[in-house]
Amino acid sequence: MKSWKIIVWAVMLSAVLPLGLVYWQPSLFTCLLLGVWVAAVLAFSFLYNRRHYEEELRIQEKTLQQAANRTLNHHRHDWMNDLQVLYGYIQLGKPDKSVQCVERIKERIALDSRIAKLGVPSLVFYLQSFRTYRSSLELEVQVEEGLQLEDKLSPETGDELTSVIMQTVRAYQYSGLVPQGEARKLRLGFSQEGRDILISFEGEGDHGNPELLQGQIYNIVQGKIMKAEQFQPSTSYVELRLPLEM
Repeated sequence: MKSWKIIVWAVMLSAVLPLGLVYWQPSLFTCLLLGVWVAAVLAFSFLYNRRHYEEELRIQEKTLQQAANRTLNHHRHDWMNDLQVLYGYIQLGKPDKSVQCVERIKERIALDSRIAKLGVPSLVFYLQSFRTYRSSLELEVQVEEGLQLEDKLSPETGDELTSVIMQTVRAYQYSGLVPQGEARKLRLGFSQEGRDILISFEGEGDHGNPELLQGQIYNIVQGKIMKAEQFQPSTSYVELRLPLEM
């Protein structure tokens, strides 16, 4: 990241050479040399910067594609496991267990549908892909039936909401100590109360110092449109309140 900036600055600073010639030996030749040199520097900087940003876009696109493939493969693996369990119950002639398995599948489909209907692409992708990453935190998402944010939030506010949620989840993830092989659970809930969207975080297990965790979350939302509220002292429960655009 820094190397390409150093190259650009070095090329731009090279214009000092013909500028020095113009200063010490002003002539038509040195002035033309300075003009050609500056034009070449500007052209090089423009082309080099464009090439760099195009490469950055290709890397981001590839990273996004890899994340999408990983998410699809993870969901496919989950569905295959569920179908194998259901098929096993059917073969064993256990209709009660089969019905329970189908109900679990229906609940997961309904949850995925409610998450998708939130309508904020960055947020939906983050929630759907979180479980594909190896993490010491198990994220349990709950979305109020019928909640949609696409027509209620501007794209900028939606991206800001996603960023705050990601940072808050990360704060829970790295708070406290987790014994090897164990995972903590974090319940992330979305609901609407009047003209406000409520996002609740409730952690299970040891999340270290609750006051320190809540302080980190208050710092995350500082200067943002949403505000953090805490209704259960000395616990790892925090609620964010996001006012809807009028």
